[in-house]
Amino acid sequence: MTTKERYKRVLAYFEENNAPAETELNYSNPYELIVAVALSAQCTDKRVNIVTPALFKRFPDVDTMAASSVDEVFEYIKSISYPNNKAKHLVGMAQMLKEKFNGEVPGTIDELVQLPGVGRKTANVIASVVYDQPTMAVDTHVYRVSRRIGLAPVAATTPLAVEKELIKYIPEAIVPKAHHWLILHGRYVCVARSPKCADCGLKPLCLYFQGKVDVA
Repeated sequence: MTTKERYKRVLAYFEENNAPAETELNYSNPYELIVAVALSAQCTDKRVNIVTPALFKRFPDVDTMAASSVDEVFEYIKSISYPNNKAKHLVGMAQMLKEKFNGEVPGTIDELVQLPGVGRKTANVIASVVYDQPTMAVDTHVYRVSRRIGLAPVAATTPLAVEKELIKYIPEAIVPKAHHWLILHGRYVCVARSPKCADCGLKPLCLYFQGKVDVA
């Protein structure tokens, strides 16, 4: 099977069985999403969704977050992983949004990665979810699933390398959906330990299931 054919069949499976797909983070505007995504680094969406209602009630917009103190923000997010750093990043991010971007969340990767606490993965999520751009955020789930199925070669050992492979073969129009399909598949089926292969409809296409690759 060629790589192009594998992509075609995998995407067709997701389209039939997993559509529609969207982020599981709760948010109501771009500001809330970028805060939630920043908090979700090395933390579960479920935990983030527990924390953000009170956080957004106290800091409903860029202005209130920019005017806050790191110590105060910390109190709202202390149950999140790495709360000290994330509190600093959230305040710094809001201040930069206010000072450099007129209080608006920018729409390009180059602008987004200038913000404190916003790496390429977060920037790709914002560009994709908010601005519907064909960007592919590669988190641990996308990285694992792509290499196991065979969408990216095992030799693609960095998130950026996997991102480039996925963007090369996935049609632009469905990149935002495909991003969520891969995340959700990795979160609920192709889990890191003891993947649920018996429940997976991609078995006939999966190199990991066929024993051709060994990817944790």
